[in-house]
Amino acid sequence: MPVQPWPADKVERRPLAAISPYSKNARMHSDEQIDQIAASMRQWGWTIPMLVDESGVLIAGHGRYLAAQRLEYPDGPVMIARGWTKKQISAYRIADNKLAENATWDVRLLAAELDGLTDMAELIGFGPGDLEALLRHEEQTGKYSVEEAKGKLAERFGIVPVTVLLGTSGWWQDRKRAWLALGIKGEIGRDKNLLKMSGFIRHQGKITRQKKGVAT
Repeated sequence: MPVQPWPADKVERRPLAAISPYSKNARMHSDEQIDQIAASMRQWGWTIPMLVDESGVLIAGHGRYLAAQRLEYPDGPVMIARGWTKKQISAYRIADNKLAENATWDVRLLAAELDGLTDMAELIGFGPGDLEALLRHEEQTGKYSVEEAKGKLAERFGIVPVTVLLGTSGWWQDRKRAWLALGIKGEIGRDKNLLKMSGFIRHQGKITRQKKGVAT
């Protein structure tokens, strides 16, 4: 197969009015997603050019095109797929979206990255429950093993970031699953004042004051 020029070797600016969306584009873009793309473009500029055929019809970049219209940009960066057959163009329209979907996340590394980016959540595209959903998926697919749990406890049992102190989400729940995988039962010892740091003791569900001088 002869080597074709790479479209990315040459990027040019074109007026948006000179670019035509593909009328049979199967990839759907909601208003919410277009707003997210537009917010990203406001923050970082236009980082990925649109790909068009030699007639100026979009192959890849419909979402960016729609976001640019919403932002009232007059033009945008374009790459041209020169010498591509109709079959190649049709296949790439699908591959450009589907191949990205085939990637997965390392949830632990992702959580660590997101920890310091809470003020930029709107730009990243992760909703409040997205990370929790990924963690639940890992648990359901059996990715939480005793060995992994041990590794997590060893790696994560240090100072907990302030942003994950909410007990119903984030690394607290991740750590709880790790404890359970190790066979640790959190309820054991709760009826005894093990640290002797309080004048009160819980016994059979009732909280009472210790008698002075009596060890428990």
